[in-house]
Amino acid sequence: MRIAVVDDNPMNITVVREILKRAGYTDILSAGSAGEMFLLLGLTVKGDEPAGGPGDDRHGVDLILLDMMMPGIDGITACEKLQQSARLKDIPVIMVTAIGDSKKLAEALDAGAIDYVTKPINRIELLARIRVALRLKEQKDWHKDRDRRVREELQLAREVQLAALPQKVDDEGVAIDAIFRPSEELSGDLYAWNRIDDHRYGIAVMDAMGHGISSSLACMFIASVLKEAMSKQVDPKRVIRELNRRSLQLQFADQLIQYYFTGLYMVVDLVEGVVEYVNAGHPPGMIIRKGGAVEMFKQGGVAIGMFGDIVVEKHTLPISSGDRIVLLTDGIYDLVGNDSEEDRPANLTALLQPHGSTTSLAELEAALFQAGQREGLQSDDRCLVVVDIK
Repeated sequence: MRIAVVDDNPMNITVVREILKRAGYTDILSAGSAGEMFLLLGLTVKGDEPAGGPGDDRHGVDLILLDMMMPGIDGITACEKLQQSARLKDIPVIMVTAIGDSKKLAEALDAGAIDYVTKPINRIELLARIRVALRLKEQKDWHKDRDRRVREELQLAREVQLAALPQKVDDEGVAIDAIFRPSEELSGDLYAWNRIDDHRYGIAVMDAMGHGISSSLACMFIASVLKEAMSKQVDPKRVIRELNRRSLQLQFADQLIQYYFTGLYMVVDLVEGVVEYVNAGHPPGMIIRKGGAVEMFKQGGVAIGMFGDIVVEKHTLPISSGDRIVLLTDGIYDLVGNDSEEDRPANLTALLQPHGSTTSLAELEAALFQAGQREGLQSDDRCLVVVDIK
C-alpha cells in the first residue's frame, strides 16, 4: 500500500512517516504543498488535467493524508481538484487538521475527504482510520475491476449477438435488410432469414420478454432453435410449433420465471406470388403496395413458450413486384407516441406508408430516427425488417 503524506511543515511529515513505518507501512511519498502532490500524482499544477495523459497512474497512491491548512492551495481546494480527476477521485483522502471548527470539517468532507484526524496526532487513532480507509479503497477497487470485466464481457456478448444476425440479401427477385437498435448493450429482439430454395425465403422476427442479459440469453437460445427449424421446416406452422416445443425446455431454478417470445414467421414465395405467415402474439407486419396502399397482416395468436399445446393459424397474402413487406418489434411503436394501443398501429402505418421499395433503408431509418427524437428517449429494443419484392 502506498500512502502520500502532504503537509507544509517538514516536522509533521517526519512524525507521520515514523508512525507509518513503525506500523509496517514502508511505501510512503511526501509533498510539502498541494502543487507538489499534484506533480506526484501526474497532474498539472492546476490539478485539473493529467500531465501524463488519461490512464497514467504510475504512482499508484492508495491513500492521501492531506493537511487542511497550507499556503497557496489549501487542503479543501486540493481535495476538490482531486475529485475532478476521473483517474484520482477514488483515492481516499484523510484530512489532517489542527482546526476544531465543525463547519470547516464538514466542508472538507463535502469536498471529497472520507475522514479526518486532528493535531496533535494520536497514533492509535491515525492507524485505525488508515486501516478503515484502505479497506474501503480495496473494496472499491474490487468493485471497479469487477465492473470493468462485466463491461468487457457485455461488449463481447453484444458483438457475438450482432455477429449471429444474418447479412442482408440482394438477390435477383428479392432484397432483405433490417434496422436493429438495442436499448441496452444486449437485446431481446432478433431477426433471421433463410433461403429455402431458388424462389422461397423464410423470414422471422422475434421479441423475448424483458431486457438485458437474461432476455438476450433466452433470445440467443431461440435464435439457434430458429436457425435449425428454418433449415428443416418449410411450413410456417411447423416452425412456430417447433419453437414453442423447444422454448418450453428452458428450465429455471425459480419456477415463477417463465420466458416467452412473441414472433412472426413468414415464407415468401416469388413464383406463386404469395407470403404465408403465422403470427404468435406479435405486432402485425404490413405490405406497402407499389401504388402506396398498405395492407396489414393479421393479429392474434399465442406467444411462444407459454403453453404446451398452442393453436397455430396460417394466413396468406398476395405479393407482386414493387411491394415492400415490413416486419417489426413493438419497440418501433415508441416512435409514434404514447397514444392508445388501438391508435398506434394506424399511426405507425401513416409513418411508414410513404416509404415503399424505392426508399432506401438509410432514408427510412432517418425518418424513424426523426420521429423517435420528437417522442423522446428510446425505452425498448427496436427491430424492423424490410423485404422488397423485385
